[in-house]
Amino acid sequence: MTTSTGTRPSLAAWRLAVFAVFAINGLAMATWFARTPAVRDALDVRTDEFGFLIMGMAGGSIIGLLASSHIIARIGSRTTILIALLTSLGALAVMGFGAATLQSFAVTFIGLALFGAASGLTDVAMNVEGAGVEQAQGRSIMPWFHASWSLGTITGAGIAAGVSALNIGVDAHTAFMALVLGAAALVVVRYLPKNRALPGLDDDGDGPARTTFGERMAIWREPRTLLIGLIVLGMAFAEGSANDWLALAIVDDRGADEATGALAFTLFAVAMTAGRIGGVWVLDRFGRVPVLRASALLAFAGLALLITVDNPIAAGIGIVAWGLGASLGFPVGMSAAADDPAKAAARVSAVATVGYFAFLVGPPLIGFLGEAVGLLTAFWIVLVLIGVAFVATPAAREVGAAAGSERVAAH
Repeated sequence: MTTSTGTRPSLAAWRLAVFAVFAINGLAMATWFARTPAVRDALDVRTDEFGFLIMGMAGGSIIGLLASSHIIARIGSRTTILIALLTSLGALAVMGFGAATLQSFAVTFIGLALFGAASGLTDVAMNVEGAGVEQAQGRSIMPWFHASWSLGTITGAGIAAGVSALNIGVDAHTAFMALVLGAAALVVVRYLPKNRALPGLDDDGDGPARTTFGERMAIWREPRTLLIGLIVLGMAFAEGSANDWLALAIVDDRGADEATGALAFTLFAVAMTAGRIGGVWVLDRFGRVPVLRASALLAFAGLALLITVDNPIAAGIGIVAWGLGASLGFPVGMSAAADDPAKAAARVSAVATVGYFAFLVGPPLIGFLGEAVGLLTAFWIVLVLIGVAFVATPAAREVGAAAGSERVAAH
């Protein structure tokens, strides 16, 4: 198999490369998430000061997401992935060096802000590549790519737990991960196609004319894009609220111990991963809209059961249903946003921005409400947003080339 300029790698190589990019991104994110206690202790900051540090990363992520469609249109998704991945890994090392070696809040903040921006840019570009694989293969396999990201975070968290147990500093840990994952990225991107005939995405400019800045910004005024954004908003909010608050809600509102709270989150994470792995077959069999409707109903029913019934068995059933139901909203939303290759980067950027807005704004909103009324009661707002996502599901219906691919897959 050759990857020389102008030669397209095989579909299998392209698909594996996208899986690897998702996993690398997940590994990098988990390296930060899992070492946050060590970073806080190294900097010796209060909780509110550490919250400001995290806001730097969140702000960087939003900048990266908003700029992504313009950067991808300019240099292509393949080059964007390479530059953004290497930048994010370098920034991860800067964060670790700033925290553990220099014990500098400013350097750590800069590293995290750059890490957030580059990670957001990587996220959009890898979803654009994933959508390209879907269209070439004629199957809705985006959930598998997101499952690869989840497996990457699990692996990264395991590595972090190991190095923490060995008392290895954040600086050495992040530098090692940056070197290993950077080397992997240099190899992996060679198997992403360089000359894809997608307007605004091809690296060499051999395809149709690139979209203009105005055309990309006009995406935000398209009703279908906004409705897909509502689907992703509701389901991302459902996913993010569980990630941040489920364990604490079980401990505080149900009187369980910390081990039970951790088990509750584990159930949710396993259900999410299982839903993404099995979701590809379900999407092939039934199509996007029926699957998204059933997913929203399942998430709604599971969360409602958890909120209203104070019983351990009911809670377990509710958490699993919630996780399964929330698993497909984000990846299927990315697929729907990329149906039209000519506008894929701009639409994916817009929809991803809405989704990550839910991830970033959802946790403090739930926390604020939870302080006043209790976390489980605060989860009612999640139910409302899941209902909004259910109403918006027709916007994800396959159109254009994607519809043709679905018909091919169905037969």
